[in-house]
Amino acid sequence: MRALNQRLVLDRLREHGEATRPEIAGHTGLSKPTVGQALLDLEQHGLVQAIGRRLDRPGRAAVVYRTAPDAGHIVGVDVGRRVVHVAVANLDGVVVARVEQPNRSRSGAMLVRIVGESVARAVAEAGLTGDDIVVTVVGTPGIPDTDTGTVHRSPNLPGWERRGLLGELMALLGANGSTVLVENDANLCAVGEHARGAAQGVDVVACLTVGTGIGMGILVGGNLFRGARGAAGEIADLPYGRVPAGVTSHRPGPVEVVAAGDAVVSAARSAGLSLSTAKAVFEAARAGDERAVRVVADEASKLARVVSVVTAVLDPGLIVLAGGIGRNVDLLADPMRRELAETIPLVPDIVGGELGDDAVLVGAIATAMDTAWDLVFERRVLGR
Repeated sequence: MRALNQRLVLDRLREHGEATRPEIAGHTGLSKPTVGQALLDLEQHGLVQAIGRRLDRPGRAAVVYRTAPDAGHIVGVDVGRRVVHVAVANLDGVVVARVEQPNRSRSGAMLVRIVGESVARAVAEAGLTGDDIVVTVVGTPGIPDTDTGTVHRSPNLPGWERRGLLGELMALLGANGSTVLVENDANLCAVGEHARGAAQGVDVVACLTVGTGIGMGILVGGNLFRGARGAAGEIADLPYGRVPAGVTSHRPGPVEVVAAGDAVVSAARSAGLSLSTAKAVFEAARAGDERAVRVVADEASKLARVVSVVTAVLDPGLIVLAGGIGRNVDLLADPMRRELAETIPLVPDIVGGELGDDAVLVGAIATAMDTAWDLVFERRVLGR
């Protein structure tokens, strides 16, 4: 019962922030003496701290408590095709060190090494050691299968699908006892936008990430929906009715082939533009180049068709566009809405992500925080 009371008090402080003993008692239903004992115990375990006093009633100042953010540290990793991003944070989610490492890997083993070195450098820059890290959360394209130690459906990362490679990465990052979790990057993007970005407070969210590849993270009731085998949101292989220029097969091309970054560049070149990146195509459209404007309009139409399917299945309250292409919401959202209004009865709100390149990292840190507090409580209070 004593440990249960401590957990109730800790959860109250985590959810609502700093509070006095009477405030905690009012929110938890525990008596003031019980709350006082729980706070004393949690202080001794290094999980909460007194941060000052404030007037509780006239003439009486009450001690204000909050969680102890340095009770442990966590790491978030975003494994991208071009860059590996790493952030180290305390248990409040405040980032204390960041590392960005170009991803020039030509094999899965090389990428494992890059990730490991990047994490080690970030931890050192934070003035910590591997022993200080409670949880590490890695975001990766594809479907992580921790049972076999393999990432499935991640063709944009050379060698990343090799059987057992994920297990090697987890063993490397967990060598000092850190719990290692691996999650799809679009899922973490959705978590990040729900925690700190455009999707805060929305119950059903689909976060559509469009860049080098295409993916989708789904939140229902604020929780990730992964499906039976972790593949929910893998929309890259949805059939698509149009064959892109230069493709001779008469089979419908999957969504990623017709709407991801390479497809935008190919469409621009077919229109007579000598541009090498999707970013440049969108910049040309903003500058008024009619050829680029047509390419962007076509991209918006493709994405609208994807959203129409997603809406029919999920009925999301919000579509968040993210990724290198998706972030161009100023050019994409209005034409998408117009096309959707002509094809489906209920058009969801469409907004751009607010976290930019940090969305996956923010989601990784948010995920790590929840797990880390559970682990720290178990270790310090329950002795497990």
